[in-house]
Amino acid sequence: MVEWLKSVIDGYYNAFITENRYLYYLDGLRITLEISLLAILIGVIIGTLVAVIKVSVANSKGLKWIGAICNGYINIIRGTPVMLQLLIIYNLVFTSRNANEVIVAAICFGINSGAYVAEIVRAGIESIDRGQNEAGRSLGFNANQTMFYIIMPQAIKNILPALGNEFIVLIKETSVASIIAVTDLTKAAQYIGSRTWDILPPLIIAAIFYLIIVLGLTKLLGLFERRLSQGDHN
Repeated sequence: MVEWLKSVIDGYYNAFITENRYLYYLDGLRITLEISLLAILIGVIIGTLVAVIKVSVANSKGLKWIGAICNGYINIIRGTPVMLQLLIIYNLVFTSRNANEVIVAAICFGINSGAYVAEIVRAGIESIDRGQNEAGRSLGFNANQTMFYIIMPQAIKNILPALGNEFIVLIKETSVASIIAVTDLTKAAQYIGSRTWDILPPLIIAAIFYLIIVLGLTKLLGLFERRLSQGDHN
């Protein structure tokens, strides 16, 4: 039992401390966060635009083809694996040897997330009472002003939990970025495993990093939601 425990401790020591290997995890973590933050920004922009367009053209017969394009984008992205999307975008669009893999990964995950964000935002917009549109018009706002000054602020409060969950899922999904040679947290763990000839400790250490990130974000989202709830009561 003592020998087994010692071998386990040695395995984790070699995977994290020996030759300053913890620096590989930190570099991988930095890249993972860079990809995640940029992808979240891209996803929110794309998702919000698609959702607003879908809602705006829903009752316009002449513009229904635009809604069909939006639906096609959402269905294709949600209906195919993110790993395949990553490979397609990397090999089809970014064929240059000078392509920055981190940017490629962020764009891919952003496009993927945008499809899910679009449906979340659309549901949030449609959850707002239609009387709010009439209230905006009575104040002299046009359709766009009504959407962004009256509808969207209320919709955001309703969709925050779902958006938070989407961001958490996105961070975990970035672990497949290593398939295009991005040295993220998962790739760093794989590299260390190849050096130590013991892959399990590095993978568990990487999993702990992901778990800390997810639990931290979950806690922050919970605090933010409580703040919003208290603001509504006040």
